[in-house]
Amino acid sequence: MQQMAPLARFLPYQLSIASNAVSGRIAQEYRARWGLSVPEWRVMALLGDFGTITQRDLTRLSLMDKVAVNRACKVLEDRGLVERTPNAQDGRSHLLDLTASGREMHGQIMPLAREMERRICAGFSDAELDTFRAMLDRLHRQSEIVDADDIVSDNFGIE
Repeated sequence: MQQMAPLARFLPYQLSIASNAVSGRIAQEYRARWGLSVPEWRVMALLGDFGTITQRDLTRLSLMDKVAVNRACKVLEDRGLVERTPNAQDGRSHLLDLTASGREMHGQIMPLAREMERRICAGFSDAELDTFRAMLDRLHRQSEIVDADDIVSDNFGIE
C-alpha cells in the first residue's frame, strides 16, 4: 500500500486542491458559454448577492487579490456587465453594480452553477453537506482569529 505524502495530508493543501477542482469544473461551463473567468464570475456573483458595493468590498468579500478584482471589474465594465458610479460617501472610490445585461447573465449562470454543485455533491447526503458547510464556516472564522505572529515567534525549535 502506497503511503500518502505529507503535503497530501496537509489540510490547507487539500482544501486548495478540492476548491480548484470544483471551481475549475464549474468555470469550464461559464467560460465556454459566457466567456467569463473565475474572478469575473466571482465579482458578478457577489454583486448579484450584495448589490451596489465598492471594489474594496469585493476584495474583502471574495478574499481575492485586489489586482485580480480590479482586472475582473475592468473586463466586466468593458463588456457592459458592470457599471461604475462615483461613491458619494468616499470620493476616492467608486460603487460597482451589475447592469441590466449583467443581471440577465447572472440569472442564467446561477441555475447552471447550482446544477453543477448538485451534480458534484450528489454522493453526499443533505446532512453531510450541512455539516461540511458548518465546518467550512468554522474553519474560515478560526483562520481569521489565529495570530500568525505567535507561529513565527515560536520558531518551531529552529535556531
